[in-house]
Amino acid sequence: MTQNGKKRKASARPLLALHDAGYRATGGRWLVRHVSFAVRRGEIVTLIGPNGGGKTTTVRLALGILPPAEGRIERAPGLKVGYVPQKLGLDPTLPMTVARFMRLTAPAGPAEILSALAETGVAGRLNSPVQGLSGGELQRVLIARAILRKPDLLVLDEPVQGVDFAGEAALYELIENIRARLNCGVLLVSHDLHFVMNGTGHVVCINTHVCCEGAPREVARTPEYAGMFGPGALERLAAYTHHHDHTHSPDGHICGADGHCGPQGENGERK
Repeated sequence: MTQNGKKRKASARPLLALHDAGYRATGGRWLVRHVSFAVRRGEIVTLIGPNGGGKTTTVRLALGILPPAEGRIERAPGLKVGYVPQKLGLDPTLPMTVARFMRLTAPAGPAEILSALAETGVAGRLNSPVQGLSGGELQRVLIARAILRKPDLLVLDEPVQGVDFAGEAALYELIENIRARLNCGVLLVSHDLHFVMNGTGHVVCINTHVCCEGAPREVARTPEYAGMFGPGALERLAAYTHHHDHTHSPDGHICGADGHCGPQGENGERK
């Protein structure tokens, strides 16, 4: 992933923007409120937050599946969206091949379908029953279906559910490759803090409202972030964000710019 650390282009017109948006349940309880952020072409914006914090509700507001109770949602004219939902309700008793599933939401020719499946690495499953796919294969088929229309905006709600660690890394790499090829914006919901730190340009933390947002490393240092993910969250992420400004001797001691290597004292000075 290559986006981390890039500055956002304030002048670029957003593909999607939420302005102080909120949604209230039937009983009057606010599920999310005062949510504002934007997604621009070519960038990945990731929503993180606790379970029940309103991430999926926010995605549904963004897509127009739910109407905002307050605020407004701005979408670029003619915006084409590809969507990978968090859950897919398929009747396990209903026989359906991958080829047929790919045509459910939009008409597509055999060549287009095969090309999309090939890009996501599951072309060999074209005539397989959807119910027989592994978790990773199903996610790849869902992503293939989402990119059939060559979307301006790709929206993925927890796209690595039910996928092992190696599969997660491969799927995130696939998402980055799609973003680069299509130059589309990506709105992603993720619990994978490794990916958030290394694969996204902008993070929005949601816990019924926007708690904090910004570049990943900036967000990771906020008290709101620590409050959501625990006081050890930043330490757990340190392994992914550690940059060497020194070298190590064969026995593991730190070597400074002066070439001296040795153990460190309490204040960091070498003995």
